[in-house]
Amino acid sequence: MKRAQSYLPSWFSTTKKSDESSVKSLEKKEPGDKDMDIGDSNVDLAKESLTQLLEDSRVPDSVREVLRDDYKQLRSMLDKLEHGHLHIAVFGRVSVGKSSVLNALLGKDAFSVSILHGETKTEGIEEWQEVDAGGVYLIDTPGINEIDGEERERLAHEVASRSDLLLFVVDSDITDVELNALKLVAETQRPIILVVNKADQYNEDEILQLRNIIRKRVKGIISPENIVFTAASPSKQTVIYVDEDGNEQETVRQRPVDIINLKSRLWDIIEAEGKTLSALNASLFAGNLSEQLGEKLLAARKKVGEETIHMYCIGKGIAVALNPVPIADLLAAAAIDISMVIHLSRIYGLPMSKSEAGDLVKTIAAQMLALYATFWVIHFASSALKIGTAGFSTMVTGVAQGAVAWYSTLVVGRVAEEYLAKGKSWGDSGPKLTVKNILDSLDRDSVISEAKEEIIQYLKSSKKTT
Repeated sequence: MKRAQSYLPSWFSTTKKSDESSVKSLEKKEPGDKDMDIGDSNVDLAKESLTQLLEDSRVPDSVREVLRDDYKQLRSMLDKLEHGHLHIAVFGRVSVGKSSVLNALLGKDAFSVSILHGETKTEGIEEWQEVDAGGVYLIDTPGINEIDGEERERLAHEVASRSDLLLFVVDSDITDVELNALKLVAETQRPIILVVNKADQYNEDEILQLRNIIRKRVKGIISPENIVFTAASPSKQTVIYVDEDGNEQETVRQRPVDIINLKSRLWDIIEAEGKTLSALNASLFAGNLSEQLGEKLLAARKKVGEETIHMYCIGKGIAVALNPVPIADLLAAAAIDISMVIHLSRIYGLPMSKSEAGDLVKTIAAQMLALYATFWVIHFASSALKIGTAGFSTMVTGVAQGAVAWYSTLVVGRVAEEYLAKGKSWGDSGPKLTVKNILDSLDRDSVISEAKEEIIQYLKSSKKTT
């Protein structure tokens, strides 16, 4: 089956190709090249991609409302690019020192370092003033093993997808839980620095051994140069010394913070790849989100489409039930179906003319008749019965025929949706198989029974008001 493309932005495939070419440009860049030229070019491309996605005129207002949060994310990303911001997010278990690492980089206690689990409820953000270029922001996130972990991990993955660089903090050999979480955030395809914090707790031999173990465990995920040891909040050290009288004395001193290796690595990345990195990640964000928007847009359109189809089912069912003239029944039914298809085509952003919609209805009706000829013969027969009946029998026959009309409109609507979702194409299945699949997916007796009840309720309420 062909994949539906009608609801995806037209620039989507171009963005993917542009990402690849931008990566090649970055790989070929010589030390003397100006990062500004490449970076600005990629930033402009990313901004154009985000803008086109935001301003896609094919998205109806009703669908934009359903996807309000997604569009809010897009606007935030565009604003980030326009101001030249770079976001660095931190992840890790509770108590490994995530917030301490960020505070050490900032040179102040901006993030909570409470020992209580669950202290970081949502992501926090602070600007890293020390970077000369400015516009670099550090983001703290909840611990990956805190209470309500699934929700927190979802939040962490969401923040990762909106960040340009990730710091994954551990404080010893990486655990299976941490390795799985690392693989999860690595799926966002952002560069990751693995920060081994609390290095003050190990001697030189232990650090060398730990480095080798971690390298093997994260091979293929983290490059060796991006494994950095820090002591963001070192423990106090007990020191024994001999005083002037020759007596041993004991004192406690605070070990110095050691994050110079992390700062150096971050500065190297920001200086060499800052703008390009931000632009590439923004383009990747736009590409990934466009796929998500495409799926959500289709789901939203289906939801609006279902409500629209139900509205036309009611209209057609009642019109046929109340109309005593058989030929007029059929003409009215066709007109309603054509109007419904035109309405659906606008919802799916592929407007159809009355003639085009009529041809589609004829094609669907022909396949329905070919597949369920006996059923439709009974339908026409019940229509003919209305000529010579009156009173209660007409009421019963009308409701029955109205329910059948309801069912036929439901089928036409569902089939038309499939056709529109594939970009006004039947795909590999063709009209006959598409109609058959829709018919097979519906419990005809159940649909007709429910339709009868709704028609009767409408007719009863109409009598009470007259």
